[in-house]
Formats: sequence, C-alpha cells, structure tokens
Amino acid sequence: MSRGTNNDRLARTEALTSTLAERILVLDGAMGTMIQRHRLDEAAFRGERFADWSCDLKGNNDLLSLTQSAIIASIHRAYLDAGADIIETNTFNSNRISLADYRMETLAEEFNEAGARLARAEADAATERTPKKPRWVAGALGPTNRTASLSPDVNDPGLRNITFDDLAGAYREAAMGLIKGGADILLVETVFDTLNAKAALFAIAELFDELGFTLPVMVSGTITDLSGRNLSGQTAEAFWNSVRHASPLTIGLNCALGAAEMRPHIAELARVADTFVCAYPNAGLPNEFGEYDETPAMTAAHLAEWAASGLVNLVGGCCGTTPEHIAAIAAAVDGKPPRRIAELPRALRLSGLEAFTLAS
Repeated sequence: MSRGTNNDRLARTEALTSTLAERILVLDGAMGTMIQRHRLDEAAFRGERFADWSCDLKGNNDLLSLTQSAIIASIHRAYLDAGADIIETNTFNSNRISLADYRMETLAEEFNEAGARLARAEADAATERTPKKPRWVAGALGPTNRTASLSPDVNDPGLRNITFDDLAGAYREAAMGLIKGGADILLVETVFDTLNAKAALFAIAELFDELGFTLPVMVSGTITDLSGRNLSGQTAEAFWNSVRHASPLTIGLNCALGAAEMRPHIAELARVADTFVCAYPNAGLPNEFGEYDETPAMTAAHLAEWAASGLVNLVGGCCGTTPEHIAAIAAAVDGKPPRRIAELPRALRLSGLEAFTLAS
C-alpha cells in the first residue's frame, strides 16, 4: 500500500513526533507561486496524454504532477535544499469535487498517488544526502471548492450544493491515493468550513480502520478576515474544540493572512491546544495586483518572534512564499526551542461559533 511495512510507518511517525518535541520543524512554501514562475501555457499543462482533452486545462496545477513531473520534482527539491523538513504534495485540488471543473473527477486517486510519489522520491533523496536530517511527506488535502455549512445562494439560506457524504467520499478517495503514493502524514489544510474538515477527518478515520494502520493527521484552518473567524464563523479556539476529537498531530493556521495578522490567532491556539501547533502564513497580504510583497527577511522576522515567544512547533509558508522565504525561516528558528504542549485541566469543551468551557 504505502512505502514500507507497518513497522516502518510506526518508526517514521515516532521519529517525527520525537523531532517535533526536540526542535521547531520547517514546512515548505507555496507550490502555486513556484509554478507561476515557469509561465506554462495550455499545451504544457496538457502534455501528450491530455492533448485532446475536451476543455481548457491551464491553471490545473495538480495535473502537472502527471504532465510536467520534472518541474514539480524540482520545486520539491528547491524547498528541501532550502531547509524544509516536511514537503507537501502537489494535490491541493486533487479531489473529485474540485477536479469536476476540468472534467477529471475519475482521475482524483491517480492525481494523489502521483503527487505523493513525486514528493516521496525527493524527500527520500534528501534524507539519503543528509541522513541526520530525515524528511517527511505531508499529503495535502485541500478544502474543495464547496462548503457544507453555507448556502451558495443568499436568497435561499437552507440550500446546499454538497453533502457531508459526498465530501467524505471525495476525501477518502484522495487520502487513499496519498497513502498509496507513500505520504507520511495526511494534512487537512486551508479549512474555511469546519464541517468540510470534519467530513475529511471522518473519511480518514474510516480509511484507517479499513487499512489496519494509521498515519499522523495534521489540521490547518484559515482565518478569512480580521474578525478572527473562518468562513463558517468559528473562532480559532472553537475550531480546535471541533476537531480535537481526531487527536491531530498538529493544529494550526495557514493562508488568507500574513504573519502579522495571523499572530493573535496562533497565540490563541498555542494557549488552548494540547498538541503541536503549526503555522504557515502568506508572505503578507496581497497587493492591488494580487501579488505578495513581503520579503523573506520580513516573513522570517515574524516567525522568529513567534518561536521566541514559544508559540510554534512547525512553521512554513503559504501563498507568495518561495524557497528563499523557507531558507530565511529555517535560519530564523534554528536553535530556538519548540513550544511546550499545553497541559490543560480536565473540562467539558464545546464549540459553536464561540468556544465554551465548563470546568469540572
């Protein structure tokens, strides 16, 4: 199924957990930002296999794991060379719901397996070059382009264009591909709707039961504006209460905000989460052209302060970040002690839009 035996998987998981307790690990940066540097045209996205596909494919970045695998491998390699301990697969939209935009629903599992195999090969090669610095692969499971909690029509609040079961099925298929391709971790990321994330966690748990083994699961939400809430309305603490039952290896935030705007919400998670905290912000907020102006030194300075304040165990970059950003971040957190996991008193912890705690 995935790389190695169950003992191999367990050993890699134990190594990851122990390393997170020893030092701050570094995640990679943006895949899309790096793909854009290549200025690929429609023909490059299609490759030979999809030359006669029935609709436009430019912009389907995940397809490049099949049609331009050397480019994707080179991006992974650049982030590993910059100091990343964990690289994400190029599978953010590799689910049948998102791939429907390109009439590629039936290829979802293949996309995920191919993306994981590319990352796996580069991570293994980096580990072989520097055996004292093992590398891991996080299988990226994006949020899809649908929301289970909100209506797509402001005039019909009860309308939904996706069901929990549809989401769970799509996530299960994607997770299976990532596992087949050799991912060490499953990363449910950029969560704007907590119900979508719960469908992913449900699907992953069912899949683990079927396979007879587990992998670490990371969960990363996204605060969509300065109100401090995700799109479905939850605060960071309420979001954590909603997914804590899944016992994720890490909880954290990515995307939407730059580091300056994200800091108070990461601090809140650091206060309430009895697991590791992960943060990978954008390179600042986008300018009027949709571009990111924050330099590597600027982003790294923010994350260095977070590390010095004891807020994080794993850091990286999201939109607009590059290998130069990751190299600066890796240098900035090098030698700084990781956050100590919070020890919380026993209590009933619930979540709606806000968190509620009833002490025992």
